[in-house]
Order: sequence, then structure tokens, then C-alpha cells
Amino acid sequence: MDRKNIVIIGSGNVATHLAIAFLKAGHRILSVISRNQNNAAQIGEKTRSSYSSDYNSIPDETDFIIVAVKDEAIAEIASKLNAGNAIVTHTSGSVEMNVFENHAQNFGVFYPLQTFHKEKELEIREVPFCIEGNNETTANALSELAKSISNNIHFVNSEKRKVLHVAAVFACNFTNHFYAIAESILAEKNLSLDILRPLIKETALQVMDKNPSQLQTGPAIRGDEKIMQQHLNYLAAKPDLAELYKKLSESIKNYKR
Repeated sequence: MDRKNIVIIGSGNVATHLAIAFLKAGHRILSVISRNQNNAAQIGEKTRSSYSSDYNSIPDETDFIIVAVKDEAIAEIASKLNAGNAIVTHTSGSVEMNVFENHAQNFGVFYPLQTFHKEKELEIREVPFCIEGNNETTANALSELAKSISNNIHFVNSEKRKVLHVAAVFACNFTNHFYAIAESILAEKNLSLDILRPLIKETALQVMDKNPSQLQTGPAIRGDEKIMQQHLNYLAAKPDLAELYKKLSESIKNYKR
């Protein structure tokens, strides 16, 4: 793909990883625009680009504007943009593409389906990118841009992307929350989460090539009421967790296998 001129709006985890990935792929980061000047400056230094807090300071030669901010800020930023001929796209899993409809001629979605942290490197070539465009030309242009940094590209419309985002919350956000709960339970007896890490790793590895519903283990799927009651007795002092335990156990027992 030819070298493209890119403006990044945002300075958080996603913006940081994408800016670095684009630079490594041979593209040029013209500017990083963010309310947080310090974070924008950090990305600017890493990508040899300028930084600003002015959403109207989009260079004329910009090919793509990547809006990588919190979902609730996208509409406001869209209303402030002076996009010119650039393709404008956001990285959200839940915001519709049409948020840009009255603010740009060519727009779309550039959604990386992954959890990002600035401090942790990841293999972005493996990250699925879900692409949508307001016309075929735009969709193809966004696909080509995605292909320059990833080998995992999918055309996904706004309706399907919302469903995908719900599934991702269950698979990632809720799962991580359960890790945090497990860590707090262990800490009460001076035990470390490290003792569970091999179990967590093996569970994740198994689901890579098998149907999760066929891998379910534990007292709920076995119908072991005695063990479940022991667990509930231990959680009696934590009614919220006890109720969560009950509901999840019922869900496991009733889920279609």
C-alpha cells in the first residue's frame, strides 16, 4: 500500500497502538489531536509528529482521520471536524458509522477487536479489524489501510458490530472482572492469583480450537449441589457475590450444549 498521511484524534491506549503501528507500516502520522496535551505529546514524540488540541487543524494532505476516543466523545468531535477530503473513521465497537454523516463526505469504522494497554506490546498483525464504509470506495480504502498493519480483516456492518461488541464484553470484560473477584477472594487468605494463572492459561488455550460449550467443567455442570452449597456458605458474608454465583451456576446448568 502507498504511504498514507494520517491524523490521529485521541491519545489513549488504542490511539497509541495504532499510531505506532501505522508508523511501522510506513505511513506518516501528520498530527495527534487530543484534549490531553501531555499524552498527545508522548505519541507525537514516538511517531515524529506534531500534536494539538485543535480539531480544526487538519492538514489538507490528510488521507485518513482516525478518531480513537471514548464512545461518548465521538459525536462531539465529529461536529467539530474540518475533514476536507479525508476519510473519517472511528474505532468504536458500539457507535454507528452514521455519527459522521453530516460532517464528512467519506466515513466509516475501523474497529480493532482487542483489548489495548499502552504499557503492553501486542502482535497487531493478529488483531481482527472490523471495517465499514459509507460507500464501497471508502470501505475498500479502509480495508487496505487495515491490511497494512493486520492480517485479520473483516467487513462488518453497524448492526453486526453491535452484536460482536456484546459478545466481546462477555468474552473479555466480564471474564477479567471474574479474575479480579477471584484475586480478592484469594487475598483474604493471603493467597496469590499466581496459583490460578496456569488454570487461566490452560482454559484460554483450550478454547482456541474447541467449542466452549463442550469444555465446561465444575460443580454446576456436574450438578454437584453439595459443593455448590459449600461455596455459597463461604460467600454468605458477601451476598452480592453469592447471588452472582447462584445466577451463573443456573446459567451453566441451563445453557444449551
